[in-house]
Amino acid sequence: MRILVMGGAGYIGSHTVKHLLNEEHQVVVADNLIAGHLEAVDERAQFRKADLADRASLEKVFQEFEFDAVVHFAAFAYVGESVADPAKYYQNNVAGTLNLLAVMRQFKVLKLVFSSTCATYGEPQKVPLTEDHPQHPINPYGASKLMIERVMADYAKAYGLKYIALRYFNAAGAAQDGSIGESHNPETHLIPLVLQTLCGKREKILIFGDDYPTPDGTCVRDYIHVEDLAKAHALALKKLDEFCGFLNLGTGVGVSVADIIKAAEEVAGKKCNCQMASRRPGDPAILFADNTQAYQVLGFKPAYLDIKRIIATAWYWENHRRY
Repeated sequence: MRILVMGGAGYIGSHTVKHLLNEEHQVVVADNLIAGHLEAVDERAQFRKADLADRASLEKVFQEFEFDAVVHFAAFAYVGESVADPAKYYQNNVAGTLNLLAVMRQFKVLKLVFSSTCATYGEPQKVPLTEDHPQHPINPYGASKLMIERVMADYAKAYGLKYIALRYFNAAGAAQDGSIGESHNPETHLIPLVLQTLCGKREKILIFGDDYPTPDGTCVRDYIHVEDLAKAHALALKKLDEFCGFLNLGTGVGVSVADIIKAAEEVAGKKCNCQMASRRPGDPAILFADNTQAYQVLGFKPAYLDIKRIIATAWYWENHRRY
């Protein structure tokens, strides 16, 4: 297949590009490089600079290549920033995606795998989270992703769009060969923050709350390796003619903040400087996936279930990173 990967210079996008190329697909990466890194784009892919907000730049890419499908990662994804500046998130994540869908229809490309999020669920009523859990996002980031899920469902009925939306839990780790990994500015994800503290790039790591109703008092989350996420996108592309809808992507295993720090210390062979802080508003105590449907529909089974193995790939990247 010839696949357009929107946002393919970002963290999950670049790993998916690498996986698709290894499966011998032809891949074109389109990215505005605001958050992505050109260094992360596999040299086997063709790169074009384009922006969701600039419909003409999208049309130019579709005029140059004939695509079989689109994988769409391009989005702003900082929860706190979305609260402070919701306009930025609705303009890019929602209006920008509407631009992309319009150009896809214009060029008769009606297959889409979409990067969604467990943030569409909001505060969990029960765990593990299943796809039919009520969706009440508590921030504009999650709301923007939910809006596009609803847009795609309507476009499927009206225009014949074939889509699969993948609701990620916590992406983690780096490519096994160390070639690409996580690189955000600012960095907000727990594992890289802990590792950067362990290797001396940060003074300390803050633990937001140790009084949650969990075994050790810290929040519990579902960490899925980025290469497993990449594999799931490749599987989804193959199922677009058979399935249309939404799937959770997680391991189904909850890991606490304290467990992450302990595992990282064991991988690094040193102690981490931690400081307790008060809870953050809106942080649920426990959040992890029921991934039964992803297995039933895609045949997806995560290969990385040991959190130390996930962290080890991130630790290698953090010590050898290129960007």
